[in-house]
Amino acid sequence: MGKKNLTPIIPELTQNALTVLERRYLKRDTTGKVLETPAEMFCRVANAIATVDKKFNKKADTPELAGEFYAMMATLEFLPNSPTLMNAGRELGQLSACFVLPVGDSMEEIFDAVKYTALIHKSGGGTGFSFSRLRPANDVVLTTTGISSGPISFMRVFDVATETIKQGGTRRGANMGILRVDHPDIMDFIMCKADKKQLNNFNISVGLTEAFMKAVERDENYDLMNPRDKQVTGHLNARKVFNRIINQAWENGEPGIVFLDRLNRDNPTPQAGEIESTNPCGEQPLLPYESCNLGSINLSKMVKGGKIDWTRLKEIVHLAVHFLDNVVEVNKYPLPQIAQMTMANRKIGLGVMGWADMLIKMGIPYNADESIELAEKVMQFINEQGHSASQELAKKRGPFPNFKGSIYDKKGQPPLRNATVTTIAPTGTISIIANSSSGVEPLFAVSYVRQVMDNDILVEVHPYFEALARERGFYSPELMQRIAEHGTIHDMEEIPEDIRNYFVTAHEISPEVHIKMQAAFQKYTDNAVSKTVNFIKEATLQDVARVYELAYKLDCKGVTIYRDGSRDQQVLTKGKKEETAVHEEVDRGKRLTKRERPKILKGWTYQMQTGCGPLYVTINEDDKGLFELFTTMGKSGGCAASQSEAIGRMVSLAWRSGLQSRQVIKQLQGISCHSHSGFGENKILSCADAVAKSIQSHIEANGGKVQHEKIVFRKGACPDCGGIVEHEGGCAVCRMCGYSECA
Repeated sequence: MGKKNLTPIIPELTQNALTVLERRYLKRDTTGKVLETPAEMFCRVANAIATVDKKFNKKADTPELAGEFYAMMATLEFLPNSPTLMNAGRELGQLSACFVLPVGDSMEEIFDAVKYTALIHKSGGGTGFSFSRLRPANDVVLTTTGISSGPISFMRVFDVATETIKQGGTRRGANMGILRVDHPDIMDFIMCKADKKQLNNFNISVGLTEAFMKAVERDENYDLMNPRDKQVTGHLNARKVFNRIINQAWENGEPGIVFLDRLNRDNPTPQAGEIESTNPCGEQPLLPYESCNLGSINLSKMVKGGKIDWTRLKEIVHLAVHFLDNVVEVNKYPLPQIAQMTMANRKIGLGVMGWADMLIKMGIPYNADESIELAEKVMQFINEQGHSASQELAKKRGPFPNFKGSIYDKKGQPPLRNATVTTIAPTGTISIIANSSSGVEPLFAVSYVRQVMDNDILVEVHPYFEALARERGFYSPELMQRIAEHGTIHDMEEIPEDIRNYFVTAHEISPEVHIKMQAAFQKYTDNAVSKTVNFIKEATLQDVARVYELAYKLDCKGVTIYRDGSRDQQVLTKGKKEETAVHEEVDRGKRLTKRERPKILKGWTYQMQTGCGPLYVTINEDDKGLFELFTTMGKSGGCAASQSEAIGRMVSLAWRSGLQSRQVIKQLQGISCHSHSGFGENKILSCADAVAKSIQSHIEANGGKVQHEKIVFRKGACPDCGGIVEHEGGCAVCRMCGYSECA
């Protein structure tokens, strides 16, 4: 494995984990051929990160350290954030997931930020912005004697740029947009995603202040301030604004809220700047031009004999802090400003995943008081040991450069190597690799239905549940199938009551418990906690209001909610009872209902130059979106024409049966034949490739129904594999293939 001291541990990975690794993480050659195994990937990362020790100690035993790093990854006890797994030891070398960029109030500053966003997304990171510095819509522009178009119009520019880049197909571009509640355009901002066709590469959150929240409590008006001249421009009733936020969150999950004054209360380096925004999922408050690299301990691996192995947990915390500090050092930053700010504060974000699994192993229900108490105890231990590890590194390597004047310095605390140490992130795809529950979230479901080729149905059962079912004697394939279709075991009396209590799922847990769990982890977390508060579809506006008020009372730093089925029509959730009227679009494998062809359809024809001559591709739509595709092959005819006609018929059947454009493009794009045409972005590899590119061009050229179709699918079921998506930290993640709309 490259170094003699690396322990030859072979990672035990599930099929889902292997699928995710092969599609998104493992090194490939220019033809797309996978060049490394998962073990070799972990070896690559371990070696790259361990070499940093030579910088501080020329006699450092980096092969032995690489062996320790390799072991904690290969045993799935700890995993770093995705860019580190993807890029460590490779040419790109950009290892951070989280960035915040400033957006200044001039055309030059705005488009500099757009350019910097493109560079960060290209390198595999996500970006957060505050648009609060921008003057409001219709405000004066002195240099041109014109009027400003306002923050929301410029957010659309960032959104389009993100859509174009898509991070090279490896990680999707993701943004956080924040606007202060006292900005004059705040009401428009709250509503900016009510039209679900816009800003789909953004999560949005309203930045709430303590003054605003006190005005809400007293049902008073508060001031709106123009950021251009700091002058009061008007007043709004705080309770009415708060209710508008609640209403929109109830409607579609956005906007979220962040408590800005709390972020800055805990800003470790106020002398270096004010925190204006967070990363896309909200857990990492950062200064402008700052980045942070994250990693998560798999708590399910920290249980031995039904009890927490505190000794091993301590070892992993210290080793993980060492690893993450090395990442700061070896990272290739996309901008010099980011390198400078990051190295000055050296923030890291050590978090956890597998929390729900840990509770199951210990026989504690997620929604029990004991679990809240244990959450505080576990996170306090991790935070204290993490700070201890950072202090040890500071003795050997020196404190972070901005330590003088920091909140630690003012309190007389020992120097730290890192301005922040702990963060609770949504673990998305790395929890799939680790085969653990995500972050500090509860289980989304005990059992999933998965459709594979030829319409075969596979039932995937939580491994701990299956093991207990076999051990306790109530396992049967029929029961597992029924659980997957039913979506819950809560009311299945044939399953022992204690098992039903241990395997409680997200929608069976009250929103108040979600918030209490978030607050418990937040109490001992330097940065913030990414957590989605799940609501059943029937939840009321008052239910949402109570959660927001409780989050404020319990000192959370932000809130993200998701009411089941609220984002358009959900195609799939976790059980048959919750399937919606989109049944004819995505079926659970029993049958697909083909849409009938109306007499009149509207269509577009695209000319694509192939190696066999010009190919004319006609795409027709009905009132639900893409419906059929026809091809005409210039004058060449023959085999190429017949093949293209066959492709058109199959694409038409797929669309009429409910499959989405993204799936069709994925299957056809990149197919190559002996006769290519064009160069660079215009290169056509085959007739099939030409059809895929014409569909892509059609989608990019048309909003409306095509775009709507894409959103409907993405919010309900995975657009890559059709699996169930889970909502965490304002993002949707598929546990079948690793697709994440926020990377």
